[in-house]
Amino acid sequence: MANIRPSSRQFGRQSNKDNKNSQQKGPTAQNASPNVFNPPMPALTSLPAVSSSLSLGDGYGGDSHTDHEPTKFFFREKHATNFILKGNFMTLAAQPKHVEVGEWLAHQIVEQNRLLTGLLQCIQEIDSNTGLSVCSPRSCPTMSAGRHTYTWLNNDKTPIKVPACQYIGLVQKWIVGKIHDTRVFPTDSSAIAASTYASGGMNTPGSTTPIAAGPTTLNTPLSILAGNEWVGKPSGFPESFLGDCKNITRQMFRCYAHLYHAHWENPFYHLAMDKQLNSCFVHFMTVAMLYKLLSEKDMEPMQPLIDIWLTSGAIPPDAAAGAGVLGPAIPS
Repeated sequence: MANIRPSSRQFGRQSNKDNKNSQQKGPTAQNASPNVFNPPMPALTSLPAVSSSLSLGDGYGGDSHTDHEPTKFFFREKHATNFILKGNFMTLAAQPKHVEVGEWLAHQIVEQNRLLTGLLQCIQEIDSNTGLSVCSPRSCPTMSAGRHTYTWLNNDKTPIKVPACQYIGLVQKWIVGKIHDTRVFPTDSSAIAASTYASGGMNTPGSTTPIAAGPTTLNTPLSILAGNEWVGKPSGFPESFLGDCKNITRQMFRCYAHLYHAHWENPFYHLAMDKQLNSCFVHFMTVAMLYKLLSEKDMEPMQPLIDIWLTSGAIPPDAAAGAGVLGPAIPS
């Protein structure tokens, strides 16, 4: 996978703390604009003050639409199959043989966030002439993707609509906070809980002498000896780790859906970056489907594009079948 922005990154989660955003510069060559209907620019609306400590919401809203709406360009095979690289994306998504699944999933979350951040910079750069970014309260007064409008929960747990640029900024801040929280993404292997070991706990805090386990039979599974099991437990990840990964993936998907529905033509097609967008998103979807991190309802805004990739094999069959499923699949 080609990098969206220049970066020097070490494998694993330790180097993520030093991550700094760099400005994205698109290529100078531009494509001719596809023949699409551009609706009138909505007037800037007056929005209520929104707290910076909003929490994530999962609300869906319906925008008015017609059944005869023409197929969007990015849902057409001509544009859907344009990638910056060819090959099997399973090589980027499948868990390596000697890497613990929690460590691998954490690596995937960090890497997908890095790629998405590079794409989001394309719509966040300020135009010196207008003082506005491509995605602004004027151009995108709500966080929408086709018929879907995503809402945010305020401090009172009330779903509210906020401009897409504000929603995306809050999502980015929330994801970075999760990744840098060592209680969610631990980086110190010495902090692994004593209950990880099948022989029991430690004799005293800081001791390396394990307590002998009680009498067992040769047929007793290690999972029973070790107590409850969850994804990432051997590497010290908390029991809520898989749920956090699913929530992060869901919010990343919403950002991708908005990039396609609101900004595929401007700036990505105009800057000849639609191939980069497709390549990053098919990589993202391969990981999300392989480990069942999204539900069918989550994927609805982009389902036509996903179906093209499933048919063409861009999303490999093993990923589509959820071959790397890490526990119960998310209810549809």
